[in-house]
Order: sequence, then C-alpha cells, then structure tokens
Amino acid sequence: MTLLLVALGAAVGAPLRYLVDRAVQNRHEGDLPWGTLVVNVTGCLLLGFLVGGAAEGALSGSLVALLGTGLCGALTTYSTFGYETVRLFTTGLRLGALLNVTASVAAGLGAGYAGVAVAQALWG
Repeated sequence: MTLLLVALGAAVGAPLRYLVDRAVQNRHEGDLPWGTLVVNVTGCLLLGFLVGGAAEGALSGSLVALLGTGLCGALTTYSTFGYETVRLFTTGLRLGALLNVTASVAAGLGAGYAGVAVAQALWG
C-alpha cells in the first residue's frame, strides 16, 4: 500500500514541478534558475511540515508517504539544481552559480525548519 501512495504522490509531484518551474521561469528574465529554487524551497517547507506533524502524532505515516516521499520527492529536484549550477559556472556566470548554491541551501534549510516549526505550533 505504501508503494502505491508514493507512486500516486509522485504522479502529481512531477508534472506539478514542471508546471511551476515553467510558470516561474517565464516570469523572470536572466540566467538564474528561479523555477527550480521555488519548487525546491516549497518542497522543503511542505516536507518539514509533514515530518513535524508526524513527529507530533498529528499526521499519519501514510500521509507522509503520499505527500512527503511521493509528492515532495517528485516536486523537488537536486539533479536539476546541480545541472543548472554547473551550467551557470561553465558559461562564465560564476557569481550566479555561487548565488544559486547559497540561496538554494539557505532557503531550503530555512523552509524545512519553518515547516517543522509551524507543525509544532499547530500540534505541539
């Protein structure tokens, strides 16, 4: 049953990642991968919230499998983040590559922490 929940979440997360990435990227000029940043930070926030809720006993393991492992796993994309960072670096946009890494890591960790904090505030 868990495998099916993960697959269902991923079936929603992957197309959602594509649509959000394109929508965000189409609104921003320049070379920085804003769409990837948005999906990754959003996924970190949601996963933090889910894990925090599960730790407080408010959310089931099945919901975490569906939305955390499935949806967030397909929504977020470390491989694209890595590729886009290397692309920035190799095309001479070294400052952009550094900015992409710094912003992605800081915002992702902050969003994960914020998600846990919100869950604890709601159910702790």
